[in-house]
Amino acid sequence: MMHWKKLLLAAAVLGLAGSAQAQTKLKWAHVYETSEPFHKWSVWAANEFGKRTNGKYQIDVYPASQLGKESDINQGLTLGTVDIIISGSSFASRAYQPIGVTYYPYTFRDADHLVKYTKSDVYKSLTGAYAEKTGNQIVATTYYGTRHTTSNKPINSCADMKGLKIRVPDVAAYLAMPRACGANTAPIAFAEVYLALQNGTVEAQENPLTTIEAKKFYEVQKYIVLTGHIVDHLNTVVSGKQWKAFTADERKIFSDLAQEAAQKAGADIVAREAELVDIFKKKGLTVTDVNRDDFRSTVLKTVKFEDFGYRKADWDRIQEIK
Repeated sequence: MMHWKKLLLAAAVLGLAGSAQAQTKLKWAHVYETSEPFHKWSVWAANEFGKRTNGKYQIDVYPASQLGKESDINQGLTLGTVDIIISGSSFASRAYQPIGVTYYPYTFRDADHLVKYTKSDVYKSLTGAYAEKTGNQIVATTYYGTRHTTSNKPINSCADMKGLKIRVPDVAAYLAMPRACGANTAPIAFAEVYLALQNGTVEAQENPLTTIEAKKFYEVQKYIVLTGHIVDHLNTVVSGKQWKAFTADERKIFSDLAQEAAQKAGADIVAREAELVDIFKKKGLTVTDVNRDDFRSTVLKTVKFEDFGYRKADWDRIQEIK
């Protein structure tokens, strides 16, 4: 009789051990390359989360649009095909327009201002309202790079952009500064920008310095103009379903890790941007530091916040962050 009791006890212990080892697998998707800091530090956070939850979770990170374009992975949060994504606020603003105010030109002074914003009450209110609307949770925001202009003709002021043929992504907030300065914008697909610059279809484009390097735009442009019109950034977003499934402790662990990953990736980008100005000069390009107040005042006079569904009150609160 004792023999059977021992066997039953052993089976129960094994059953408990087996259930403790059952893993929950999660999918984390983004559109960036494996060489970029956003991927490197997401993988680090995913692995750390597995360790800190004693193997309860295994998060697999899918880079380079493996699970779809940015619009697809945003929809995937609702459809349940992905659990976590990295994506720009321009996509979050499709669900909750006011959060897109951070893409209005000259909202942030620099990367440091963006980081301070992520710790502010206005950030909490915007991300909180987004969560209320969608159920999805923004747990961290990463500095992506400051967008500057490259051109084949010199630009020293906003007025110098009048009539300039410039490629800009077909996102309203990105179009705001070039159009306010009188440029002619063309929404050419990102993969075709190099060729369009090379054959003169357009004579200018705008992107962060790290993108200008990665896509080799410096080979087909003569001038880099430090317009600094948008301090670009990405959100780490957890689906509403998965956020509810996490325990309170797991939410805190994941949020802390996502924020640490965001800080590390942002620091990598800032360091590389600082190096690139000299690198581009050595390649023979003219790097021009312009008076950004000239561009900023033109945008403020020309482009209404309400046209995008943004609120000027939110923008004013961001300006007050020191």
